[in-house]
Amino acid sequence: MVETPGRTALRAQGRRAAAALGGRQSAGTRHPLVAVAMVLPLAIVLAVVFGGWEAVMTQASSVVGMLGR
Repeated sequence: MVETPGRTALRAQGRRAAAALGGRQSAGTRHPLVAVAMVLPLAIVLAVVFGGWEAVMTQASSVVGMLGR
């Protein structure tokens, strides 16, 4: 891919925007426990709001059973 002045300027602008928002560029993937900690509160709220708590508990139980093997 050929670097053009426009493409270079867009890339630099994206870096500045990310820095201004306090973001950082990730070099890899998140630790699985960090991902769970990020998703779990929203999952619980959605399960309670939409009445799917029993289904969530059934699936969680199945996952725990598979991890235990």
